[in-house]
Amino acid sequence: MYQSLKKIVQKCIPKAILMKNEVAFRKLYATFYTGNSKECNICNKKLSRFIINNKNESMCPKCGSLERDRRLWSLLTPNFIKENSKILDFSPSRSLARKLKSIRNISYFPSDLSGHFLADYQFDITKIEAQDATFDLICCYHILEHIEEDRLAMNELFRVLKSDGIIFIQTPFKDGDTYENESITSEKDRLEHFGQEDHVRIYSENGLKERLQQAGFTIEIKHFSEEDNNYFGFSKKETVFLATKS
Repeated sequence: MYQSLKKIVQKCIPKAILMKNEVAFRKLYATFYTGNSKECNICNKKLSRFIINNKNESMCPKCGSLERDRRLWSLLTPNFIKENSKILDFSPSRSLARKLKSIRNISYFPSDLSGHFLADYQFDITKIEAQDATFDLICCYHILEHIEEDRLAMNELFRVLKSDGIIFIQTPFKDGDTYENESITSEKDRLEHFGQEDHVRIYSENGLKERLQQAGFTIEIKHFSEEDNNYFGFSKKETVFLATKS
């Protein structure tokens, strides 16, 4: 139902109008999902169920958050979002961007180069326009697998992060070694080899850890499984990297 309705709405209403009024449209649509079986921890809407999108992900009908967004928010609060924090967020989900923008006692820097996300900045992750040791917290979710010069990006992240700052990182992972091949450049071939048209590699956990350590980070890897409480619609299997500069 959701996917069919989404296609109809996208055909009938210009994208700019949809983006501007997304919150109102979603709030109205979410009334059909009101209940007590589930809850979105970002918008705090209690639900009868989550929407299952075309990628088989659980989506909040009210704010549009996905499984990984809700997991990230659960990790960020209450330990990592502190008063007067400067937070850099690359290509943020719209649900998290709105949530973080609503917090008055932080400085929030949402950044995106693609034009598909809510962003006030357009930082090139391989050449971030910020002084050394600027940010207390950085969210880098599903970014590095898109970056050809990922080691340069990691060095930049280390440079702009404050001492004792932290970066939350997530990418797709594979078993074995990190797989990349510079000769694979077409969207068709990248989809076949890396799982998405604009990906340039698939990391292994150890491969990503080693590259981040070479940039100077201390790494903690958190694994989550289907045994976790699914009341908030978390993914049944998820890995998150915490990179600290100490």
